[in-house]
Amino acid sequence: MNPLSFYKCLADDTRLKSLLLIQETGEACVCDLMRALQLEQPKISRHLAGLRKCQIVQDERRGKWVFYKVHPQLPQWAKQVLALSAQDNLSFYEDALARLQAQSGSC
Repeated sequence: MNPLSFYKCLADDTRLKSLLLIQETGEACVCDLMRALQLEQPKISRHLAGLRKCQIVQDERRGKWVFYKVHPQLPQWAKQVLALSAQDNLSFYEDALARLQAQSGSC
């Protein structure tokens, strides 16, 4: 993973918000992100597939849902960028985070 590919993968509102939500909650399923971001399943899944292709997130299927978490082999510098971005930019995704926390575990 190099900085250019990392930042290119995050250069979309849906991908970045999804990743920050996953960063904050530890993991999220597609249905959680759909409600939090108020977007349709195909759009969420497409953007998560992009993050998976970049090896920024890792997925795990549980029944009919797919859960995502920050990839454990993500370089430390990238994990620090995500942590700082989540911490210092809460206003960017706080509405989505509130919706996610309000309905957590409803898949």
